Amino acid sequence: MSAERVVESSPDCAFEAHFTDALQMFDAARDKAPQAAAVHYFDTTLSYAQLDQDANALAAFWQEQGVLAGDRVGLFLQNVPQFVIGLIASWKLGAIAVSINPMNRARELSLLLEDSQARVLMCHDYLYHEVVSQLDQRPDNLLLIVAGDHELQNRNDPRIFGVPSAPAGEGFFLRDITAAWANAKPVRTRIKSSDIATIVYTSGTTGLPKGVEHSHASYAFNSEAFRSWAALDDGVPILAMAPLFHVTGLILHIGVAFACSTPLVLTARFHPEVFAEAVQTYQAAFTIGAITAFIALLNADKVRPEQLASLKKIYSGGAPIPEAVVIAFRQKFGHDIRAVYGLTETTSVATAVPHDRLAVCNEEGVLSVGLPIHATHLRIANEQGQALPTGSVGEILIRGPQVMRGYWQRPEATCEVMSDGFLRSGDVGYLDAEGWLFLVDRMKDVIIASGFKVWPREVEDVLYGHPDVREVAVVGVKDDYRGESVKAVVSLKAGAQVTPEQLIVFCKSRMAAYKYPRQIEIRDDLPKTTSGKIMRKELR
Repeated sequence: MSAERVVESSPDCAFEAHFTDALQMFDAARDKAPQAAAVHYFDTTLSYAQLDQDANALAAFWQEQGVLAGDRVGLFLQNVPQFVIGLIASWKLGAIAVSINPMNRARELSLLLEDSQARVLMCHDYLYHEVVSQLDQRPDNLLLIVAGDHELQNRNDPRIFGVPSAPAGEGFFLRDITAAWANAKPVRTRIKSSDIATIVYTSGTTGLPKGVEHSHASYAFNSEAFRSWAALDDGVPILAMAPLFHVTGLILHIGVAFACSTPLVLTARFHPEVFAEAVQTYQAAFTIGAITAFIALLNADKVRPEQLASLKKIYSGGAPIPEAVVIAFRQKFGHDIRAVYGLTETTSVATAVPHDRLAVCNEEGVLSVGLPIHATHLRIANEQGQALPTGSVGEILIRGPQVMRGYWQRPEATCEVMSDGFLRSGDVGYLDAEGWLFLVDRMKDVIIASGFKVWPREVEDVLYGHPDVREVAVVGVKDDYRGESVKAVVSLKAGAQVTPEQLIVFCKSRMAAYKYPRQIEIRDDLPKTTSGKIMRKELR
């Protein structure tokens, strides 16, 4: 058997990339059909021409404010048109879009703003009031742009996010900018394919936030490569199930939509009934999301099979896909869910199940996460990075045009995950004789909750901030809905009377919703090694 499996193209589809940067993809889609729908958002539709005009206005305004090529633009937004406008405006200036999880609280946002040294922050009005205004410190020259949803009057409308008031004297409403600068155009900066298009933060292998740099070339390549791999047609709507701030949403929703010159359907947040209604209304043909979202669709009594009839291509990634869920979804809705596997460090997809095949199963009934997509090389390696024979279990190493430039301002951390031109994934798996990849386990202590990575250390640091907590260890526990959920085991200081419920509330107010522990167990002492290190393994 070969020590390394390489699959560079699907058997029935040769791949040729057409674009060298992300903005080229958007420009080509706009030029192809300027008046065609670019974004559907409930009862609002933006054409490619309107999207371009709004992005031009915003970029021109930023330019007047002194925003330069290479500056970082934080996008602290849900799945709304303003996210796409901000992304394109960033590229028009040669700036770098930094996608930020809108579930982050003030402590988390502060870390990311400091690390990225963001020059601009775009946020919802509700996030301004709940998070941004609560920051202890903000960069002195931070330009704040508020995407207000307050003109929508129905408070039960899922588009409504928060308090309808402006940040007086602190920033600008996007709607005011796009109106006042409607006919303006920025001085475009020439983009090189090696320039950074986006930075997406991931906990990486140390548990501390690290910004993953995606070049324009890697963004464009993986958008086009997946479009080809999944055989997605031009002009057929894509429904954004995954968050746009996540690498999946950035590439497999926005990037693929541009590559296909097709409408992107947005629904602010995922909700089963809203999702199903949007699929039916716009006849969306493709989506991708965490398996928990598909479980939610299965369990939603009001979601009818006919509502999802147009969804011919469905993919899922971010967490293992139980075969039972795939079977149940096929039985209820008549559609198959195909797996993808990738990392933030691989600009999303590294492997995927081909559009015309179903995933193979191993002897244990575990579904494969697919074959390497176009021009992507996989290697299964031992601890020294040496290739292992086919069928051997080891660390998954990945090489291809989609691999990140590196970690933002962390050259040493970048070197640690690169080996002989391959990215060390930190995941364990094996390749079968046909090149199908099977995941076995994770090398580190990362917890995957609803497709999001949660690192124990970050949760532990928050709990250590409680005055009654003496020691704490955080582990992942099996959760039939989320895949895993976060559990904390703590010991208290002498005389402390705090309850697990109070500790959960403490964490909930300081962390994104997917991070805070759903379970907290209080013990007298935590198990330790002879050197005094707490043994998480004993607590799982």
